[in-house]
Amino acid sequence: MVTLGRAARTLVTLLALALPGPLAAQDPETRMMTPREGELPAVARNRLSDWEAVGRLNTRGVSRLGMCSAALVAPDTLLTAAHCVAGPDGNPTAPEMLHFAAGWYGGDHAADSPVASYEVHPQAYAQVQLDVEHDIALVYLAEPITEVTPLKIGSTFAPPYALAGYHDHRPHRLSARFDCDGRPVHQLLFVDCPVRPGNSGGPALSGGPDWQVIGVVSASARGNALVVPVDEWVRGRLLQGAPYTSE
Repeated sequence: MVTLGRAARTLVTLLALALPGPLAAQDPETRMMTPREGELPAVARNRLSDWEAVGRLNTRGVSRLGMCSAALVAPDTLLTAAHCVAGPDGNPTAPEMLHFAAGWYGGDHAADSPVASYEVHPQAYAQVQLDVEHDIALVYLAEPITEVTPLKIGSTFAPPYALAGYHDHRPHRLSARFDCDGRPVHQLLFVDCPVRPGNSGGPALSGGPDWQVIGVVSASARGNALVVPVDEWVRGRLLQGAPYTSE
């Protein structure tokens, strides 16, 4: 299935971030707080505690080092982009190479856990190469995170939208905007706020001030975000609690 026309697909850039060196702690205050053109601005330090459910999904490996963004949506479940765990060609990353740090801020974080397993949307790689319109995955943590309140899944698709995550210009501090407009494009949501490498998998939210997750950032198109909406597969898996089962 071709989900986007050839001309449109040439403008789409996936946003997983390959890092040139170790994921060492750095002082997030050393980065300019004034956002550059084409990036989400840093979240004010006094608001970071409100967004500890958003974190970094770090990848380590013999020849691979990188990160995406992800959101805690249940005590042991993350929502992120499929290509963050399986790449553009569906080549899976071993779960033991993945680690989530909630509320990452320099060397500090609210909580963390290695990854036990994950599942990508069943249509994400149905035609071998990634179908951007289904670029979404659920990641299951080895250790449930109880110190952080998960974000709720919403069903209202109406602006203003919010985007949150980590990007290459400021990888050690959460960045976000809460005033984005948006419109549907095919089965995606085009959100006119800028995204960069590292923002992949970060949550798109609606319904502020009680923000709820309605999708994940997949890619950029002309610098702005392409968001994969939460669909019935995601809702169904979360309702089933697989593999998490609440008491």
